[in-house]
Amino acid sequence: MTVHEGQTVSAASLAEAASLDSVFAPVRSLTAFEETVERLGTAIRLGLLPPGTRLPAERELCAKLGIARSTLRQALVALGQSGHLHATRGRGGGTFVANPLPPAAPPSHEVMSAWRDVCDNRMAVEVGVAVLAAERAAPAALDALDELVRAIDGMLESFPAYRQADIRLHVGLAEATCSPRLVTAMTEVQGEMSGLIALIAHPPEVLLSANNQHRRLLAAVRRRDGGTAAQEMAEHLRGTEHILAGLMPNP
Repeated sequence: MTVHEGQTVSAASLAEAASLDSVFAPVRSLTAFEETVERLGTAIRLGLLPPGTRLPAERELCAKLGIARSTLRQALVALGQSGHLHATRGRGGGTFVANPLPPAAPPSHEVMSAWRDVCDNRMAVEVGVAVLAAERAAPAALDALDELVRAIDGMLESFPAYRQADIRLHVGLAEATCSPRLVTAMTEVQGEMSGLIALIAHPPEVLLSANNQHRRLLAAVRRRDGGTAAQEMAEHLRGTEHILAGLMPNP
């Protein structure tokens, strides 16, 4: 379907397309916000939701995706902040796919073919770190990490500052395991992830969600609950993967 400049495409006119069934299928992940960003961002990037497309009404989208309205609005705000969506008010208003979409330098073929492998390696390292930190972390180390999380709340509008603090937090958690090898592994993983994260936009809504995940993770570590710490870390990392999948430009 071709969309000419200034022309909008209603969601109703696309409802017959089988490819859209997967776009608006229920979201079942525990990381509902991030998965919704991925689902809509991927559909936009692949052209399933072309520039100018009007999204269904919030109530309809919530019903289709099986998510709360607050979760949907959080995802729509994030995609608006990244330049993928825009909202208009008044008669004929609604939420539309941006026209034109935000420009982005395409990643190399090597990056695109390896990014999930990088994320898999990160999952293996960081979940293990979370479990061992829950066993070994000293209260003073956790106090410092909690303070860092509070500081990150004030960095949501400055991604360079946010990312620097984010790296310090993850490496600090590895340091709390008292394992020099894990600190090295964490540092390497964070370096690889920085190259991937640099390829996408960084909406404050996404950064806020990630930092709230930090809070839950550290709370589990402080309780010495290794199982919950592993689960919280895994959900945190999957959230990043969803955002990458949704916002990463085409090669």
